[in-house]
Amino acid sequence: MLELGSETLVITHDAMAEGVHFLSEQDPADVAWKLVATNLSDLAAKGAEPVGVLLGYQLGMDNSRFVTGLAEVLAFYNVPLLGGDTIAASGAQVLGLTAFGRATHRPVPSRSGAQAGDEVWITGPVGAAMLALEALKSGHGDSLAYRRPAALLAEGRALAPLVSAMMDVSDGLLLDASRMAAASAVTIDIERGAVPIATPEHRRDEALRWGEDYQLLFTASPGSTFPVPVHRIGQVHTCGPDALLLDGKVPTGKLGYQHGSYLCTMRRNGVALRRIHPIACPPPRSTGLWL
Repeated sequence: MLELGSETLVITHDAMAEGVHFLSEQDPADVAWKLVATNLSDLAAKGAEPVGVLLGYQLGMDNSRFVTGLAEVLAFYNVPLLGGDTIAASGAQVLGLTAFGRATHRPVPSRSGAQAGDEVWITGPVGAAMLALEALKSGHGDSLAYRRPAALLAEGRALAPLVSAMMDVSDGLLLDASRMAAASAVTIDIERGAVPIATPEHRRDEALRWGEDYQLLFTASPGSTFPVPVHRIGQVHTCGPDALLLDGKVPTGKLGYQHGSYLCTMRRNGVALRRIHPIACPPPRSTGLWL
């Protein structure tokens, strides 16, 4: 964020790689949409109003379709393309976008403001992108949620004055909730059955760990009311030994999609304990390294 007089400029940058964030055979128009929408989702989590984007584009097999999709998404969200750069390169296509937004409320929401006693909320169901990717790969079913995700800009602006912390769910609800807890130095307890899901019930645990739904995850003081539909899914507690609990217990397995992990080494009774998942309050003698 950048303070400019009485205004706060919110700046975000995300990159997408072929084979990681989109399939090689995908329509480039959908890739363009996803690239812009995922960046605008970061602005939504700050309650910001988009003012423009800069594009870093590696030339691909069908550049005209990418341009078509880019024009569609920019028109849909009424966001101008301010400039950027193009390159020719071999190998998997890598794309980048920088989005600029104007904060509509100050202080600007962050992931580090959750406080013990707050309640945890989400704007909508998770798991839709997981099902959509399966549909895209199989050629059957609705794949829109994966191909063309929505940035909840109006919801973010409406919620910004009311939340203590907010972020979008991009890498999985459990992982992103643990990140919020770690940043806020609290423990978040998610109620497994309270989370709205877009999947059949038997796939609930997958839905809680799958990302790319771009719902807004936020905390607020008890008794808060909201101008948009939301779902209460948990509680914030004082900092414990684990950043995240699921129904009061430490969740097992992977929490979500991790681009990198925080390796924390703690010493307890002279024994080094190495932990990968986020820890809200590492002991004083711990050392950490981003991987």
